Amino acid sequence: MAATFSGNFGISPVILPRQTRIPRLIPRATRGVEQVNWVLETSSFFDKDSRPIMLFDGVCNLCNGGVKFVRDNDRKRNIRYEALQSEAGKKLLQRSGRAPDDISSVVLVEKDRSYIKSEAVLKIMEYIDLPFPQLALLLHLVPLFIRDFAYDNVANNRYNIFGKSDSCEIYAD
Repeated sequence: MAATFSGNFGISPVILPRQTRIPRLIPRATRGVEQVNWVLETSSFFDKDSRPIMLFDGVCNLCNGGVKFVRDNDRKRNIRYEALQSEAGKKLLQRSGRAPDDISSVVLVEKDRSYIKSEAVLKIMEYIDLPFPQLALLLHLVPLFIRDFAYDNVANNRYNIFGKSDSCEIYAD
């Protein structure tokens, strides 16, 4: 016995709207103000030295300890360091698409790209000595939202747990 079905079984075709171009809105604070191309403005940081720059919170004890750890494990001196609060740090933050006063995350700035939060930590691990590049590769298996959730929890409580310094303890190369 064969059954014959006709019709659309109660399923209506879905018609997707045509994609429209969303106009780019200029925030009120920047209307009438000349926009700065921060990549060009900061290109001099990479003219003579192409090593990436690690931006860190200069008054955070955890961050200062992290920079000391990276320096101790970076025998080839692959990474440069700059405090987020410095003038150069503020410019590099803006190059990375962040506010100049945003000290919520470590940032690794390469000539063509920037990394934040857990992505920055893993990228820094790739630049330093063994076994950290292999550990970074393994940690990439953890989904980004989980890594960033853990990162944010530590970052949001870093002053309460590790304390704060009066000034930056790390000096540039």
